Amino acid sequence: MEIITTHTNTDLDALASMVAAKKLYPEAQMVFPGKLSRNVEEFMSLHKDIFTVKNSKEVNFDKVKRIILVDTKNPKRINKLADLFGRPGLDVHIYDHHPWTEGDARGSLEVVEMIGATTTLLVERIKERGIEITPLEATIMALGIHGDTGSLLFTSTTARDAAAVAFLIEKGANLGVVSEFLGRPMTEDQKALLKSLLMSAERHVINGAKVLIARAETEEFVVGLSLLTHTISEIERLDAIFTVVLMEDRVHVVGRSNIPQVDVAEILSPFMGGGHPAAASATIKNGKVNETAEKLVRTIQEKVKPPLAASDIMSSPVKTVFEDTTIAEASRVMMRYGHSGLPVVEGLTLKGVISRRDVEKAMSHGLGHAPVKGYMTANVVTVHPNMPVAEVREIMIENDIGRVPVVEGDRLVGIVSRTDVLKTLHGELQGMYHVVHGGQSKQSLYNNIAEVMRRGLSPSVLGVLRQVGDIAGSMGFKVYAAGGVVRDLLVGYENIDVDIVVEGDGIALAEAMAEKMGAKLRAHRKFGTADLVFPDGFKVDVATARVEYYEYPAALPQVESSSLRQDLYRRDFTINAMAVSLNSDSFGEIVDYFGGREDLHYGLVRVLYNLSFIEDPTRILRAVRFEQRYKIQIEPQTLKLLKDAVRRQVLLKVSNDRLWDELSHIMTEPEAGKMFSRLDALQVWPQVLPDVSYWEVQPVLNGLNKAVRLLKDWGFADYPDPWLPVMIAVLHWSGRDTVLKICRKYNLSRKNTEKVLATLDGWQEALAGLWRHSEKSRLSELGRRILSLPVEAYPLILTLLDEDQMRGRFRALLTGIRESRPLLGGKYIRALGYKPGPIYREALDRLWRARMDGLVRSEQEEREFLEACLKKLEGEMASC
Repeated sequence: MEIITTHTNTDLDALASMVAAKKLYPEAQMVFPGKLSRNVEEFMSLHKDIFTVKNSKEVNFDKVKRIILVDTKNPKRINKLADLFGRPGLDVHIYDHHPWTEGDARGSLEVVEMIGATTTLLVERIKERGIEITPLEATIMALGIHGDTGSLLFTSTTARDAAAVAFLIEKGANLGVVSEFLGRPMTEDQKALLKSLLMSAERHVINGAKVLIARAETEEFVVGLSLLTHTISEIERLDAIFTVVLMEDRVHVVGRSNIPQVDVAEILSPFMGGGHPAAASATIKNGKVNETAEKLVRTIQEKVKPPLAASDIMSSPVKTVFEDTTIAEASRVMMRYGHSGLPVVEGLTLKGVISRRDVEKAMSHGLGHAPVKGYMTANVVTVHPNMPVAEVREIMIENDIGRVPVVEGDRLVGIVSRTDVLKTLHGELQGMYHVVHGGQSKQSLYNNIAEVMRRGLSPSVLGVLRQVGDIAGSMGFKVYAAGGVVRDLLVGYENIDVDIVVEGDGIALAEAMAEKMGAKLRAHRKFGTADLVFPDGFKVDVATARVEYYEYPAALPQVESSSLRQDLYRRDFTINAMAVSLNSDSFGEIVDYFGGREDLHYGLVRVLYNLSFIEDPTRILRAVRFEQRYKIQIEPQTLKLLKDAVRRQVLLKVSNDRLWDELSHIMTEPEAGKMFSRLDALQVWPQVLPDVSYWEVQPVLNGLNKAVRLLKDWGFADYPDPWLPVMIAVLHWSGRDTVLKICRKYNLSRKNTEKVLATLDGWQEALAGLWRHSEKSRLSELGRRILSLPVEAYPLILTLLDEDQMRGRFRALLTGIRESRPLLGGKYIRALGYKPGPIYREALDRLWRARMDGLVRSEQEEREFLEACLKKLEGEMASC
C-alpha cells in the first residue's frame, strides 16, 4: 500500500500537492494527517465526492510500504503518521520546497528545491511525463501555487511557479474559482484575532531591519493565521512580521519577510519550525505567548544580518570640484568620467552639488569662466555611511534626486547613485559582490560559467585561458576574460577574439605569457596593452585594467589605470561590460556590475551612462550591429539617447578611419542588410554614406547575404576583402562622382576603388546580356561582359536576377568560364618563337573564347588554333 500525505493544518499548496502526487502515483491513497485550513475545509466540503481522502485513523499502518510526503519532510508535522517511520522496509519519497532542517526524514527519492510552491515541483513532472489532467485538477493545482505564492507576488515566487501556472491555464484551470477561494472574507473569529494582533503589535529595529511582533491568545483554534499575518504585512509594510498566538494548548508562530536579510525559516528553526526564507511557521506545544515572543526577539537579534548600507554600495573616492572651479572645467570633468553631477567641496567638507543641467545652462549663456559656487545647489540632501539602503532609497524618492552624497560628520566619503540603489532593489548587487569577492559557494556556483566555457571554446583556447590564470595567480594578479567573448559565450555565438584584463601589470603578464607559452609579443606601453600571437595563430589582447575618458566629444580616448569595475564601465554597452575570472581558484566566475547578463536575457542593448553616444559616436553603429546580429532590441532610454546623438550629427565629428572601422564590420555581418535598414530608419545612413540613396539599393542589400551563401555553395565566393561585395552593392546605383567621393572618404585602396568603378561601368551591360542570351548567342560574348566585372560584383548580379532560370544561367556561365580556361599558355607561344608582347594576350583571349563557344575542345585543337591565330595576328599587325 502507498499513501500520500502532508503536514497538519493542511493548506492549499499541500492539498494541491497531494492531488498532483496522485497523478504520479495513481495507486496511492491520499491521507490527511490532521486539521485542515479553512480554505481547504471549504474546498473539500464541495468536492469530497470527487476526491477520496482518508484520515490517519483509517490507515492500516501494517500494510503501508511507501509514504509520499508532500510540502513537508518533517515527521513531527504529520501527526500519528510519523509512527510509520519506525517500521522496517518503509520506502519514502519526498517533494518539498522548504529548506532541510534538523529532524527531517530522508527518502529514496528526494525532490527538494527552493521555489514558491511544492505544487510546482509536481506539475513540472506531470508536464515532463505527458500525463493528462482534467480542468478540475488543473484548477486545484493552480489554487495551490497561487495560495503559497500570494498569486505570484510573494518574494519567494520563481519563474518556474509562473510557468507552472501558465501550463495549468492551458489545461483548463478556472481562475474564477481560484479567485473565489483565495478571496473569501474573514470569519468573525479571524476578524477578532486580527484586531487583537494589531492592538498588541510591537515594532523593533533590529540590525537595521524593521520588524513587527504581534501576540494574542484565543481559547479556540482559529484557522488562517498565515493569512492574517500576510494581511498585517500588507497594512504595515515593514521588513518582517511575526505573529505569536496561543490557540488551545499550542503557541503558533508565523513569520513573513520582505527582505533577504531576514530569513524567517532560519529564525524559526530553534522553535522546530519550517518554511523558507520569506515565509515560515512553528508550533510550540504547551508554550507561553510572552516567553515565546521574548525568545523570538533574541533569536532575531542573533540571526538577522545587518542590511546593506550606503557605505556598501557607494562609489568612493568621489570625483569632486572646488567652489572656485570654473563651469568649463566642471564640464570637462563630467565629460571625462561620464558623471551627470559633481559634489562641490572645500577641503573634505561638502559645500554643494553642481548638476550637468546647471553646467549646460551656464555654458549656453557663455558663462564657462564663472566659478561653480554661483550655480551649485547648496542645500544638499545627504546620508550617513551606516544608513540602510532601504532608507537611502526612500530619501531619493521623496526628494526626487538621482544621486546622494554620503557624509560622515561634515566629510564627504562617497556618493550613491540611482543606479546603485536600483541594483540592490533587484537583488543583483549583493550576489555580485559575493562572486567577485569570494562569497558563499551557492552564489558562486550560480554565477560560474566554467561549463559554458568548456562547451563554447575549443580545447586549445580553453587550455590557454587556464594557463593564463595560473601565470597571473603566480604573479599575484587578478585576471579576467572580458567583453565580447563573455557575451558570446552566454548566447552561444562563436567568437575567437579574446580580450584579457589584468588587475595588475598587463605588460608584465603578457611578457610572462610570451616566455612560458611560446607566443610572439607586441607591447603598447603607453596604453598598458599587448598583443600575443600563439604558434597556432590564436591571438589574445592583454590590457591593464584601465579607464578611458574623452577630452571632447568624438575624440580618441585617453587612458588611466583603474580597477576592473572602472575598466568595464568604460565599455560601450552592458552586454559588453561583463568579465569572467581566469584565476584557478575562481575560474569561470562571472563578474557583472552593470546588469549585462540580465539585459542579454531580456534582449536589450543598453549604454552604461547618458553621454555614451556623445563621447564615442561610433557606438551608434555598434548598437545597431549588436541589435540586428543577436535579434534583440535597443533599450528605450538608450534608443532615445541614440536618436538625440544622431540629431546632433555627432558622427560628422568622427574621423573617417574610425567610421570605416565600424562600417566595414557591418558589411561583413550576415545581417548587413537589416543593419543598413535600421541605420536608415534612425537617419544615420546620410551621415555615414552621404549622397548615396538607400532606397535605390535597399532591395539588393536585403538579398545580398543569400546570394553570397549561394555563390559559396557554387564555389565562387573567394573575396580577399569580405566587405567589398556589400560596398559594391551600396554604391552600384550612385554616380561616378559620389562613388569616388565615398571611396576617398574611407581611403579605399586604388585596387578596390577600381573594382567598384568597374562594377559601376559594367553591371547593367552584364545583366542585360544575361537576360538577352539565347542558344544562338555566343557564350564567350556574355562571358566577356562578366569577366569585365570583379568577382566581388557577382553577389550583386545574382541578387538582381530574380528568377530561378536566370540564376541557373548565371551559374552555368560561371562554371563555363572556369572550365574553359585554356590548357596552353604563354610558354607554348614562346616555344613557337614569338617574342613577348600584346600578341600573347590577344591570342590567348581568342583561344579562351573559342573554348567557351565549343570551337576548341582538346589540347591538340588548342595547338592548331593558336598556330593559325598567331599567324593571322602577325599578318594583321604587319598590315598596321
